[in-house]
Amino acid sequence: MDETPERLAAKPSWLITQLAVYARRLVFDGFTAAGARGYHYRILAALHEFGPASQAELGRRCRIDRSDVVAAVNELVEQGFVDRAPDPDHGRRNKVTLTRGGVRQLRRMDGVLDQVQDDLLKPLSAEDRQTLTRLLGRVLAQYEPE
Repeated sequence: MDETPERLAAKPSWLITQLAVYARRLVFDGFTAAGARGYHYRILAALHEFGPASQAELGRRCRIDRSDVVAAVNELVEQGFVDRAPDPDHGRRNKVTLTRGGVRQLRRMDGVLDQVQDDLLKPLSAEDRQTLTRLLGRVLAQYEPE
C-alpha cells in the first residue's frame, strides 16, 4: 500500500485537491447516469434562481467559457429544458429561459448532487458537514471576484 508522506498529508491544499478528484468523479458519474453534464446544472440553476438571461450573463454567472455556454445551451434547447429567443431589447443578443421540463431536470440533478454529497461526506455528521461547507465558503470567498 502506498503511504502518503506526513508533511504532505498535513497540508489542507493537498487534501482539498485529492478530495476534489473524488468529488468530480462522483458528480460526473451521477450526471452521466442522469443524461446530463455539470454545465447543464450550472445553467439551469442560474436560470431558476435569477430568471431569463443572455448567454453572456450565463457565462459570467456560471463561470463557463463563452463557447462552452453556447454548446451547453444548444444541448439544453434540443432537450427542451430551455428556450432561446432573440432579446427584444437587444437585437444581437439571445435570451435564454428555463422551461417546465428544465425545472424538472434541475430537480433530478439536485437529487443526484444530494446523493453525491452524502456519498462524499459519509464519514461526517450533519453538523460537521455544515461546518466544512461554511469554512470552505469562507476560504473561497477571498478569491471570488467582487
